[in-house]
Amino acid sequence: MADASEITTPPPAAKLLPVAVLLWLAGVYLRIPVLVAPPLAPFISDDLGLSQALTGALTTLPILMLAIGSMPGSLAIARLGPRNTLALAMVIMVIGSAGRGLSPDTVTLMLASAVMGLGVAMMQPSLPALLPRWLEPRHLAIGSAIYMNGMLMGEFIGAGITLPVLMPLLDNSWRATLLAWSLPGLLVAAALFLPRRDMARPVRKPSWLPDWKNPLTLRIGLLLGLSGSLFFGLNAYMGNLLEQQGNFEMLADALFWYNFAQVIASLVMLKMARYWVGRKLPIIVAASCSIIGTIGTLLLAGWWAIASATFMSLTAGILLILLVALPPVLVESKETGRLSAGNFLVGYTLAFSVPMIGGLLADWGDDARYAIGFIIAYCVLVLPLTFTLDLKRQKGQPEG
Repeated sequence: MADASEITTPPPAAKLLPVAVLLWLAGVYLRIPVLVAPPLAPFISDDLGLSQALTGALTTLPILMLAIGSMPGSLAIARLGPRNTLALAMVIMVIGSAGRGLSPDTVTLMLASAVMGLGVAMMQPSLPALLPRWLEPRHLAIGSAIYMNGMLMGEFIGAGITLPVLMPLLDNSWRATLLAWSLPGLLVAAALFLPRRDMARPVRKPSWLPDWKNPLTLRIGLLLGLSGSLFFGLNAYMGNLLEQQGNFEMLADALFWYNFAQVIASLVMLKMARYWVGRKLPIIVAASCSIIGTIGTLLLAGWWAIASATFMSLTAGILLILLVALPPVLVESKETGRLSAGNFLVGYTLAFSVPMIGGLLADWGDDARYAIGFIIAYCVLVLPLTFTLDLKRQKGQPEG
């Protein structure tokens, strides 16, 4: 039985726009279901009587699921193909996300949040695995930049317009707001079948477990952990840092610019992806600048600290796109899904655990700077990996 990657042909240029729109919309749903929780958390907490820990779990539990769910995503890609897996994952995401809005109690809410996180986790490796099936090799970098632009726009949209725009239109109901964000995902899932691409059946005995013998699995994953730990960690402890500096009233502005910087990063990569993706120097520069920006946040105060945090968010966003775009460029299409899944397994495990350990240190020392310091220490430790990445395209791997 032929491999799907051997019998598909790239679409003509005239058909790239609808494919780009679908990639962008799928990218949006990588983050909106997760990032809509923080602005709604106070309303959910008041209604269901959540503790502070459970309120925080509305955001942290899906992030943990981004790591746990990467392997089911890889298995589904191997058995069903990337398009079918992406559509299935979006349906699972919608069921979980909408289920949160219908949850009558705390247990159901947390189960629905876990299901939603599983769906998003399965979507993550599906998108890079789908790119070689839909796009020519010369369009792979821009394809990655397009769906990552959608993802980072989803972060900003979900966090930015939920409270001031959408919720007032829905009678200030957090349940209706969750449903309104979730249900359109079903239309995107259905639209994925419009392009007449990737219709072949997958191979009979596909490989889906991470190839730990491939150094890219661990190295890209550790660097994804660098980007994710910095972004999620500083996002989590920004309020505590500003409060210690006596500038807590600046938190709203700080978070706005911090998250808006991710949008700017995605726009920069739409322009520069074809020149930067697959090259070592941009990765080295972006990782180094992310660490420098985080250090500046600790050493500076007031608007200078916020500017430094915003700079870190910008460069960490660029680094994220540079890393996520590597698997389609470096390995054959049949290997892309499991390499991406291995990267996300490592990266999001670290993005969850490193800030959490830092938080424990901050509690122990009663100082939020301990948390950021621990994250910086991890990032400095893995930074040398940027100099040793082998970014030459690999030859085909044997089927498992």
